[in-house]
Amino acid sequence: MDKFYVITNCLKDPDMETTKSIRDYLESQGKVCMIQQRPGKNKLHNYKYTNAALIPPDVDCVLVLGGDGTLLQASRDLVERNIPLLGINLGTLGYLAEIDRSNIKPALDKLLLDEYEIHERMMLSGTAYHQNKKLMSDIALNDIVIGRNGRLRIIDLNIYVDDEFLNSYSADGIIISTPTGSTGYSLSAGGPIVSPEAEIIMITPIAPHTLNTRSIVLPHNAKITVEIGEGHSTREGAEATFDGDTSVNLNCNDQIVITKADRCARLVKINNISFLEILRKKMYQT
Repeated sequence: MDKFYVITNCLKDPDMETTKSIRDYLESQGKVCMIQQRPGKNKLHNYKYTNAALIPPDVDCVLVLGGDGTLLQASRDLVERNIPLLGINLGTLGYLAEIDRSNIKPALDKLLLDEYEIHERMMLSGTAYHQNKKLMSDIALNDIVIGRNGRLRIIDLNIYVDDEFLNSYSADGIIISTPTGSTGYSLSAGGPIVSPEAEIIMITPIAPHTLNTRSIVLPHNAKITVEIGEGHSTREGAEATFDGDTSVNLNCNDQIVITKADRCARLVKINNISFLEILRKKMYQT
């Protein structure tokens, strides 16, 4: 790899000290390294760290500095570019970011020596419909969450798998997640931990109003349709959120159809650490 591009979460590296040190080191090794300008905010007042239009077409690798959220955003925004991403964790507990502050230079050395692998992670595609008219589409690396919209009241959700009725849930919401997302929101809601190399889709309800509801694991080629039920009122609404970033409002009888995306995230793996070792170090640390 000879040409690098750095995307930085400015809240995690406000003075850009770490970012500039990476650029300076790569340039001292005869490589090209560009830094993305400071981000603006989107309509939800969330920082938008990635601008795919600014990244030259011949970039070999994008270094993403921040936390898992920054890497999730970059993976979604750059999926059409098919560029490998290396996550550098500047936050607290990160499962996706391969590198942390203490081992940046050794990791860069391995990158320059071509001592790395590129792992492909499956993503989800979701399309929302109102009266059979498309509202929007987006993709997610971790999960697509359909939850209540504002009011502290449970919502009713009807779930179909490959057009066959599965179940109705009265709950705070439901999480449709990838194996990569199994250590995210799904885990907090009681979902299973899954190896990121698996190709499955999981359905996990959020605080369901029942005693016997569990996560459901489906094959990667399943089509999942979530329909907003009437609930206590036909005015009850919901919101579908993609990786906690982009979202769309849904009303009674609206649907969102979720399938495996035809693109995948390409994450650079440098450390020869197994999935189980990562669990021991991060999941069970005290």
